[in-house]
Amino acid sequence: MLFANLESLKITIIVGPKGPSSGINSKTPTVFSCRPTQLPAKAGALPLPVLQRKYLGMENLMFVYCSCKVIWTLLVTILGYASSLPVGDDSICTAEELAKYSIIFTGKWSQTAFPKQYPLYRPPPQWSSMLGVTHSSDYSMWKKNEYASNGVRDFAEKGEAWVLMKEIEEAGEKIQSVHGIFSAPAISSGTGQTFTELEAHSRHPLVSFVVRIVPSPDWFVGIDSLNLCEGDHWVEEISVDLFPYDAGTDSGFTFSSPNFATIPQDTVTEITCSSPSHPANSFYYPKLKILPPIAQVTMVKLKKNQLGLSAPYFNLPAKSNEIIDSVSETPLDCEVSQWSSWGLCRGLCRKTGTKIRTRFVLLQPANNGMPCPNLDEETGCEPENCV
Repeated sequence: MLFANLESLKITIIVGPKGPSSGINSKTPTVFSCRPTQLPAKAGALPLPVLQRKYLGMENLMFVYCSCKVIWTLLVTILGYASSLPVGDDSICTAEELAKYSIIFTGKWSQTAFPKQYPLYRPPPQWSSMLGVTHSSDYSMWKKNEYASNGVRDFAEKGEAWVLMKEIEEAGEKIQSVHGIFSAPAISSGTGQTFTELEAHSRHPLVSFVVRIVPSPDWFVGIDSLNLCEGDHWVEEISVDLFPYDAGTDSGFTFSSPNFATIPQDTVTEITCSSPSHPANSFYYPKLKILPPIAQVTMVKLKKNQLGLSAPYFNLPAKSNEIIDSVSETPLDCEVSQWSSWGLCRGLCRKTGTKIRTRFVLLQPANNGMPCPNLDEETGCEPENCV
C-alpha cells in the first residue's frame, strides 16, 4: 500500500539553461528540485487523512528517493556528454580545429641495405600507392599483434584498396570516427619519394596509413594512429622510420614466394632481422641487432600561404641517389649448401687413391660479408674392386 501511494508522487526536475556544449559546462548552473504534489485518494490506497498523518514519516524516504533521481539524472547527463568525445589521447586536443600537412614517403629499399634475395626483376622492387586516413581513437586501420581486416589483407597481398576503402567509409558513417582519406602515387623502384596532403581535425588528430612492399607475400609498411596534436598545438614536423610488417594472411618467406594462405589467420607482426627465425626469410640477417629502416615518412604542417604548393617547397629529405649513399651497408655472408656424398675412389690398385665431395653457393656475399669457403674437398681412400 505504501508503494502504491509512492507511485502517485510526482517528481519535478527543473533544469536550468544549457551551455554551448552541455549543461554541466554551462556558466548558469543546472538546478535540480523535487516537489511532491497533493496526493489524491484513490481505490486501493490509504485514505488521504491517514496518508497525511503519515506524511511526516514518509518525508525522509521521499527525500532519499528524490535525491537518487537527481543524482541519476546528473550521471546520465555527464555520461551522455562524455560519450560524444573520442576516447584516448586525442580527447585532450585543444588546438585549432583544422590542420593541413604535407606527407612525404621515402623508400629506402636498396640492394645495399637489403642485399639478401633482392628482387632484380619479375617484378623489380617497388612500392604500392599509399592509402591513409585521419581519425579518432574509435577507429583503427591496423594494429600490431591484432588480426588484419579483410581490407588490409587484400591491400597487403594484392594491393587492392576497394574493400579497405569500404571499411573506412563505413566506420566514418557509423561512429563518426574518420575525418578524411588521403592517398599518394606508387613508386616504381625500391628507392624514391611520393607525397600528398592530408587534413587533421582536433577531434580526429590521429594518422594511419599502409604501403605495400612489392613483391612480397603480404608485407607492408605503415603507421598506426600517430597523434599529430600535442595538447593545445599541432606538431610542426615529424619523421618516422618504417620497418616491414607481416599481415599474417600469407605464409611466404621470400619476396617472390607463391601465394600460400595462412590458415588459421595469424596476427600482424613486425618482421625483424631474426624473426621469422628461418634462413629462407628475405629479411633474415642474424648478425644484425636491428634491420635498417626500409622506408621513412615525414609530415610537415602547412602554413596558410603554403596550401596547394608542390612538395619541393617543404624541404624534402634527400633524393633517392643521396639516400643510398647515406645508408650503412648491410653485410651479407656467403651461404653454401651441405656437402654432397663422397665420390668414387680414384687411383691405382694397392696404392692410395683420392675421392672428392662438393657443395655449391646458395647466396653470394655482399657488402664485405664473409666470403665463400672452398666448394670442394678431397681426401685419401683405398680403391675398391681391384683385381
